[in-house]
Amino acid sequence: MSREKRGIIANPGSAAATFTRAGHGVVRTGSDMIVQTKGLRFEVTTAGEGDKLALLLHGFPECAYSWRWQIPLLVRMGYRVWAPALRGYGKSDKPEGISEYTLEKLEQDVADLIDASGATSVLLCGHDWGALIAWYFAMHRLRPIERLVIMNVPHPACFYQQGRTLRQLRKSWYIAFFQIPWLPELLLSRNNCERVVRAFKRMAVDKSRFPQEVLEVFRRNACEPRALTAMLNYYRALRYARVPSQRAFPRIDVPTLMIWGECDLALGKELTYGTGEHVSDFTLRYLPDVSHWVQQEAPDTVNAMLEAWLEEKAR
Repeated sequence: MSREKRGIIANPGSAAATFTRAGHGVVRTGSDMIVQTKGLRFEVTTAGEGDKLALLLHGFPECAYSWRWQIPLLVRMGYRVWAPALRGYGKSDKPEGISEYTLEKLEQDVADLIDASGATSVLLCGHDWGALIAWYFAMHRLRPIERLVIMNVPHPACFYQQGRTLRQLRKSWYIAFFQIPWLPELLLSRNNCERVVRAFKRMAVDKSRFPQEVLEVFRRNACEPRALTAMLNYYRALRYARVPSQRAFPRIDVPTLMIWGECDLALGKELTYGTGEHVSDFTLRYLPDVSHWVQQEAPDTVNAMLEAWLEEKAR
């Protein structure tokens, strides 16, 4: 099937995506393209070839750049990698209205991207909001996936069971703040989104992993027209989510790896406890002295864990 028939359009304004970090060398990930699904247009960083797709879903307030260290590994392991800017981010479409950012629509975006890829097998990886979308996608089985990788977001059932403690509510204060109209945008947009980029260093343990040129990528992403409102609408759309019963969390049968940085300022380690009750084949790896930005802050360790797990499951 031709790429045009799949709805893949090369983006001439971004023919090659080269990701760099001071002191850590250069990582070339491939090229950026615009993918037209049956729903929206997505900016997608792509690398590699073949029918095995690794679909990488970023979090808030990130972009595909957060996967810069995992993309070369997955290409080497034989995957065709797609790292999209989720709806509302980067050059991807930014539909207006809070109701356009419900989990149901975010899940459908994943299904549409898989359809557009034409892949025969899928490894789904998610961090932060991308991980929450990946959890629900795997539970609801919108499309078959062969492997699931989750980074620093708990299974929704564990969050509903354990996330209402005073300790966790204090960590999650920002979710309530983001519900306020226009004020979060006003504060976050000041000084070219300085508060957005400051969050990376504030939360990081190894702050050297976020030199200025890295932060500038996330700044440009947040400064895209209408991006901040779209990004915050992910949180605002949670108001549409019903408080679920236990039956609302179908058991996940695909092999699942969770990698968790223990020094996460937003989500407590205790939220990982009991995850194995909801996943048939579950592997959990903790990284001490690593923050919420786990795959960016400890890329060598994360990549070693990811490679070893994928090789084990391939046997």
